[in-house]
Amino acid sequence: MAFNKRQTLILERARQSGSVRISDLATELDVSLETIRRDIRPLAEAGEIVKSHGLIGLARQDMEAPFERRMRENFEAKLRIARHVASGIGDGDSVMMDTGTTTSVLARELRGKSGLTIVTNSSDVARTLATVNGNRVYMAGGELHGDNGAAFGRSAIEFVQAFRVRHVVISISAVDPVGGLMDYHLAEADFARTILGCGETRTVITDHSKFNRRALVRVAGFSEVDRLVTDRAPPPEIAERLQAAGTQLEIAP
Repeated sequence: MAFNKRQTLILERARQSGSVRISDLATELDVSLETIRRDIRPLAEAGEIVKSHGLIGLARQDMEAPFERRMRENFEAKLRIARHVASGIGDGDSVMMDTGTTTSVLARELRGKSGLTIVTNSSDVARTLATVNGNRVYMAGGELHGDNGAAFGRSAIEFVQAFRVRHVVISISAVDPVGGLMDYHLAEADFARTILGCGETRTVITDHSKFNRRALVRVAGFSEVDRLVTDRAPPPEIAERLQAAGTQLEIAP
């Protein structure tokens, strides 16, 4: 079934948040409650959403992919981080990004820019920004991971090493005062570590839930990135380590 633009936005909002108030949708989309209810009715009849007490939510959330579920976790924090980072990226800039839920949110915030050159191993980032506003998107090849649809391995690493970009942005799974920036998967850590050497400005984006976590694989030390962008001030020990490393800490407003 084909949906109109508002209905597509309603579905995207439900996927991001899990559930959303119908009155909030009307406010966000600047239409009346009656209009929103008309848009929602076909979505409910098609089994895409369910309605309950002034709320809508996704149907069959138990069948949702793990990556999509993680996209919703701390979504408002990720959105604040993404908007802050996107504000520093201009039309015509070159950006390299790894896979991650926060980088996927950033990709959506970059849809308002034009003439970008994007290099990524994330099929979600590539799909979001390809053929939009004159962008050029380069997608690394390699073995695809089923969960996040990203490419990893030697071919992906060799591909991105050919580029030099203005902005490198990586997401991170854990920030430990001693271990530094860490990830749970060797292939993802290898890719993130590689692209940090491909840009003029190296930015790490992570929400506050990743602080004081320790993961299996070290990606980089604090001194190996230029800035860390997050949604809340980190614990004192991490803040001290960032300051000692000369890494800029930015709290997204």
